[in-house]
Amino acid sequence: MLIVDAHLDLAYNALRGREVNKPASEQTAAHGDGTPSVGFPDLRQGGVDLICATIFCEPAKGDHPGYRTAGEAHAQAQRQLRWYYKQVSDGLLELVTDAEHLPAVGYGAPRPGVQKAILLMEGADPFRTPDEVDDWFDAGLRIVGLAWKGTRMAGGTAEPGPITDEGRALVKELDARGIIHDASHLAEESFWQLLKLSAGPVMASHSNCRALVPTDRQLSDEMIKAIAERGGVIGINFFDKFLLRPAEYKTRRARLADVVEHVKHMCDLIGDATHVGIGTDMDGGFGGENIPEEIGTSGDMPKIAEALMAGGFAEADVAGIMGGNWVRFFGERLPKS
Repeated sequence: MLIVDAHLDLAYNALRGREVNKPASEQTAAHGDGTPSVGFPDLRQGGVDLICATIFCEPAKGDHPGYRTAGEAHAQAQRQLRWYYKQVSDGLLELVTDAEHLPAVGYGAPRPGVQKAILLMEGADPFRTPDEVDDWFDAGLRIVGLAWKGTRMAGGTAEPGPITDEGRALVKELDARGIIHDASHLAEESFWQLLKLSAGPVMASHSNCRALVPTDRQLSDEMIKAIAERGGVIGINFFDKFLLRPAEYKTRRARLADVVEHVKHMCDLIGDATHVGIGTDMDGGFGGENIPEEIGTSGDMPKIAEALMAGGFAEADVAGIMGGNWVRFFGERLPKS
């Protein structure tokens, strides 16, 4: 069974001192983010065939440090890109840039000890101008989310607003290169504008159900159906704040049964299981204390399949949710070499 995790902030964590080349159990917990749960050895232990590895640049908010200009965002993003290239040169990572190099397609499984990854930019402020899309494409970038919080390009989580003129110009260039749009953090207004502006592929790498957790960080039923109608896939996020209903949050640990509940809600809305996947976002600013208690590290990813089977999903649907749906989607949407 293929396993895909469509959202992991590896470079962001590594450049803040997290030793992601070690097992999570040997990493130093830092930055107030809680107990580590992701390392290259854990991904191998869990049989994770493919990840979406992010370029995530944090904006300055109030006294919180971060970028304040497009140039500063670009510099942060370039440092993360160089870190990924270093992992490639060290034989730990393989950047997947075309459909033929996906797991189970072409030559199939990665070399032993090598993690396959697709580069995903979370928040598009590192584009100083739309003219830089070609350079980023040539560097291996294949997925872009316009927003995190609000960006120069679009309204985002907790910062509602439309796609800006600069964002519209960027969407045009992203579409020209066939770069996939990640809708995970888009504000509602920007989400619907993107679907009108772009005929290109749309996915949500790490988003849950607003019907269960009613905040703007989750997808409404209408948004879920719209992504499915465009042929996209939605990855379930493992952050307990996005899994648990507000009355339950901080009163108990999340469990894999909560993941299954979000999966079921999406599948019932869509009518089948072909547009749902996994995008854990583990170690994405929160720690092992804030993910389903059955999951200690990425090495426990196969337990998700067990929970889905126990929740009544057929074996073929479980295989799709665990990774087959993502591989199909990327096989259709990534360039052909």
